[in-house]
Amino acid sequence: MHISNGIIDGPVAAIFAAFALAALAFCVLRGRADLDDRLAPMAGLVAAFIFAVQMLNFPIFTAGVSGHLLGGALAALLVGPWVGALCVAVVLVVQALVFGDGGVAMLGLNITNMAILGTAAAYLLIALLLRVLPRTPAGLAVTAFVSALVSVVVASQGFVLQYWLGGTTDLGGNLGGLAGTMAVAHLLIGIGEGLITATTVVTVAKVRPDLVYALRALKKPAVPAPAVPVAGGAR
Repeated sequence: MHISNGIIDGPVAAIFAAFALAALAFCVLRGRADLDDRLAPMAGLVAAFIFAVQMLNFPIFTAGVSGHLLGGALAALLVGPWVGALCVAVVLVVQALVFGDGGVAMLGLNITNMAILGTAAAYLLIALLLRVLPRTPAGLAVTAFVSALVSVVVASQGFVLQYWLGGTTDLGGNLGGLAGTMAVAHLLIGIGEGLITATTVVTVAKVRPDLVYALRALKKPAVPAPAVPVAGGAR
């Protein structure tokens, strides 16, 4: 959901720009520990894929707000939450500076919603679902679908919060109506993103499961073996 310049006032945009910068700096610090010869090439492929799918925009309001696939869940599954957030952020920066997709002054808002909130919501669900669902293609597909759908809706509500704090353009109706419109539109988008994410991740997992970050990092805790009584023990 790229936000164009002028939708949110300057002070709120500046606050979220500072927040996004701090969050990305934290992601860099945490992500450095994850990067290796296996993850670095995958991060480049993930960023390229997200860039391609985000070019498909669906107008929601005529005032400069659009919806599109985000890719946060896909990134979180394949390269982890820290590197994943950085991948999405890099895509957003390139789109704003080179293609004018989303206002440059609104970059902090867009990064907060799509790179930080979306990826964080996705990974929290991934961490939960992979601990309760079987590690089968079906279980992984459900995890990818649900996390992608929810992350898109959560990111859309980030915009609603930002608009409440400093919206400058009349988007019609009250805040509740805006939240509902954004949620319904992005629920439909989330279904499409969920299908794409599930198909992509399951395909990768069948060929190279070691390339799926979530499967490596979120291992189920081992169940301790029951104690076996020793015959002839001390009396």
